[in-house]
Amino acid sequence: MRQGSRPESPGEPPRRAPSFRTLAWVALFGSLLVAGALRHDDPPQPTAAQAGLRPGARTDPGTAAKGPGPGPLPASAPVRIRIPAIKVDAFLARLELDAEGTLQPPPASAPALAGWYADGTAPGSRGTAVVAGHVDTPHGPAVFHELGALEKGAEIAVDRQDGRTALFRVDAVEVHAKDAFPDEKVYGGSIRPELRLITCGGTWSEKTGYRANTVVYATLSAVR
Repeated sequence: MRQGSRPESPGEPPRRAPSFRTLAWVALFGSLLVAGALRHDDPPQPTAAQAGLRPGARTDPGTAAKGPGPGPLPASAPVRIRIPAIKVDAFLARLELDAEGTLQPPPASAPALAGWYADGTAPGSRGTAVVAGHVDTPHGPAVFHELGALEKGAEIAVDRQDGRTALFRVDAVEVHAKDAFPDEKVYGGSIRPELRLITCGGTWSEKTGYRANTVVYATLSAVR
């Protein structure tokens, strides 16, 4: 698998750039090929109303001026993510790269666990932070099963090791085909603290698994 490149970012740079397209195609796929029995409980898919950024949010990665809201926080590892609207309350594991540069997902044996790309931006710091989780596993629906149901304005809380909680507001929820995944839009740098939540989505194929990824775009709105 190819080693990908991360667009230059004014936020906290990764120490090693993963293949982000590989993340979209493979890292959240895991052992889902054997989970055909779960297809009666398909995850919700984003609607057209959920797509696109709300007025005042940036339209291109890394190009907008800093708007109202809190400034970026110093880097501190996240430990927990809470999304009340879809009843998510999960611990966050560190996600690392393997020897081929592929971001490793949380284990399928821990479906309630999410993870963050530890060599990238910490949630709440300047730049684009990435949190990934399974939509389902052979054990049943997983931590991000309901991600596609999130609406604009929903709150995401990320608890950090420094005792602060970074609060994000959802700007958009979109589904992107894996063969046309918009790397720059999803992972591009930002001068503001932003967050991306990623899981599998779209239609299911018995041969290839999920054909798309559900992506949540969010921006830091408060700190407590």
